[in-house]
Amino acid sequence: MQDETTINKTASEVLDFLQDKSIAYHLIEHPPALTMNDLAAVDQELGADHPKNLFLCNRQKTVFYLLLMPADKLFKTASVSKQLQVARLSFAGSEHLERLLQTTPGAISPLGLVFDRQHVVQLLVDRSLRDCQNMVFHPCINTASLVVSGRDFFEVFLPATGHQPVWINIEARSGEAEA
Repeated sequence: MQDETTINKTASEVLDFLQDKSIAYHLIEHPPALTMNDLAAVDQELGADHPKNLFLCNRQKTVFYLLLMPADKLFKTASVSKQLQVARLSFAGSEHLERLLQTTPGAISPLGLVFDRQHVVQLLVDRSLRDCQNMVFHPCINTASLVVSGRDFFEVFLPATGHQPVWINIEARSGEAEA
C-alpha cells in the first residue's frame, strides 16, 4: 500500500512529465473517488468524461493490459480476449498495479504509463475514444483529476512514454446504439 508521501511524489512526477512535454492540462482536487459514479460532478466541472480504466492480465500474470473504454460501455472479458487472441483475461492484482503503474485501485490511469519504462503494460483503447476532444484522468491518485486534449494524449503523451494504443471494439450495452 502506498503512503501519502509516495502518492504525492507519484502525482508530482506525472504533472512534471506533462509540463516537460508541454502538455496543457487543467487539474482539480476533489474528495476520494472510488467509482465512476463518484466522478460525475468532476467530469461536469472539467467538461469531459473519465474513461473507465481497467487493469488486466493473462492467466499466467505475465502480460498486463490497461484498458480505456467509455464508462457507459460494459466490459466483456470474452470479447476483449478474442480480439487480443488471449485465452483468458482477468483483473490484475493491486501489487502489479503498484509495481508497474505506481497507483492503486480507484486511481488507475493511463498517466501511470510514465512509470512503465520497460513497456510491460499494453494499452488497449476502445475505438470510440479515438476522436475525443478532451479526456479526464487521475494523476495516479483518486483525490485529483485533470483534463487534457485527446490530441495531446494520443499524439504527444503516449509517444513520449513509448506506448502505442491497441485499438479494440467494446460493444455498446444491450439495446443501445453505437454513436
